[in-house]
Amino acid sequence: MKTLLFCFLTFTTILSASAQQKSTKTNQPYVDFTIGIGSSEMSFASGIFYNWTMGKKKKIFIGTGARLTAFTGKDKYFTSAPSNLASEINKTDTLFSTKTNIYALNALINLGYNFSPKFQIGFNIDLLGLSFGPESSYKFQGNGSQTNTIAKPTTFNLLLVGTNDKGSLNSELYVRYKFNQKFGMKIGYEHLFTELTTSTKIQTVPEQNDRFRRISDLINIGVSYHF
Repeated sequence: MKTLLFCFLTFTTILSASAQQKSTKTNQPYVDFTIGIGSSEMSFASGIFYNWTMGKKKKIFIGTGARLTAFTGKDKYFTSAPSNLASEINKTDTLFSTKTNIYALNALINLGYNFSPKFQIGFNIDLLGLSFGPESSYKFQGNGSQTNTIAKPTTFNLLLVGTNDKGSLNSELYVRYKFNQKFGMKIGYEHLFTELTTSTKIQTVPEQNDRFRRISDLINIGVSYHF
């Protein structure tokens, strides 16, 4: 509930701050509030976007923006994050927690196609930013043993493609329907990376490591307000 309230307050702040911006029919800034749902895990995201249309018919668009994503999960595992470890299952160790909360603020890129003034399909992905959240106790499982450790969200987020990514990054494929010039609704598929860093390099075999990642695939729904 605290996570939902956090995102809602952020969403309303963005809405108030941006309300004075001018808009056009083809290039409208908008704010977006999204809930993603998975198995014992959820995401809450709020963001501000601006798209530029291209081509004679103004069908294709490219845009940018900023998004705050909050992730909460219950009884979830995080596995070794560095690419050379994540690519081979026998090289990965795990962190386990009964509850995890991670918050990520990232710049993003948004691409898509307007089938009509009311209907569009799009894809967006976080590029870089910062993560924060509470430091918590986790159970480390590796090297044939278990031990408790402390971890917190990895601070810096950077898109480097696939398992090379660092930090917590959100992406989604969506379809949106605009009821009118101001309000729209979307449904989408969300691919969310969340990452933790332990207080020490607790993994020692086959090499030292302190970064652990979870990949969540969620179904999301959202509403948008277009200025």
